Amino acid sequence: MTTAAPALLETVELETGPQPAWTVLWLHGLGDSGEGWAPVVPELLRQDWPSVRFVFPHAPVRPVTINNGVRMRAWYDIRDFQDLANRADAEGVEQSVAQVEALIAREAERGMPASRVILAGFSQGGAITLAAGLRRREPLAGLIALSTYLPLGERLIREAAPTASAQPVFMAHGSHDPVVPFQGGQLAAAGLRSLGFEVEWHTYPMAHQACGEEIEAVADWLGRRFAQA
Repeated sequence: MTTAAPALLETVELETGPQPAWTVLWLHGLGDSGEGWAPVVPELLRQDWPSVRFVFPHAPVRPVTINNGVRMRAWYDIRDFQDLANRADAEGVEQSVAQVEALIAREAERGMPASRVILAGFSQGGAITLAAGLRRREPLAGLIALSTYLPLGERLIREAAPTASAQPVFMAHGSHDPVVPFQGGQLAAAGLRSLGFEVEWHTYPMAHQACGEEIEAVADWLGRRFAQA
C-alpha cells in the first residue's frame, strides 16, 4: 500500500531576478502566514547575489491546545507549553515535514536541485526546519533556524540520516526569549554539533522576535553559501 503524497501548501513566492539559481524556503511561526516573513527579502538582498526564489508557505490551519483549541496556522499542535521536550505533537511534526518535503520535490521539478535549496524557519517553522533537515538523506544547501528548538528532542537525534550533517546550519536566539527558552536553542545546537553539523550560533539581547543585526548575519551566511557553490 502506498501513501498518497501530501497536497502542496499554498505559498507566497518572490523571485529576485530571472532564472533563479537558488531557492530559499522559509517557514513562519505559530499563527503567522507566508506573508509575515515575505518583507524580509529586501532586507536580505545583496547586490552581488545570484537570482533567488524565495518561497514562503502557509502552514495548515489546526486547533492549538495551549490556545484553548482555537484554530490557527500551525505546523503542529502545542500541547504543553512548559515542557519543551513534549511541547510538539509528533504526528503534526511528521505531517509538516512531509509537506515541506513535497515543496522541496516541487523545486526539483522546477530544475532546482536540493544542493541549491536552503530551508529556513522561525520558531515553529524553525523546529520543522530542523526536523526535516535531520531526516534529509540528500543534503540541502543549508538550514536556518531562528528562535527555535528540536521539537521531538532526542528522538530526532537518534533518527538523523547519516548524510544530514553535511548541511551547514545558521542558528540565532534571543537571550530574553519567553516563548522558546534560550537554553532550548542551545540544546538544539549542541545536539546538532554532536552529530557533526557545522553550526554557526548567534545570540541577541531580544525576546521572541527577529532584529536587524540578526537579518544582516543571515544575509552574510547566505552570501557565503552562494559564493561557495
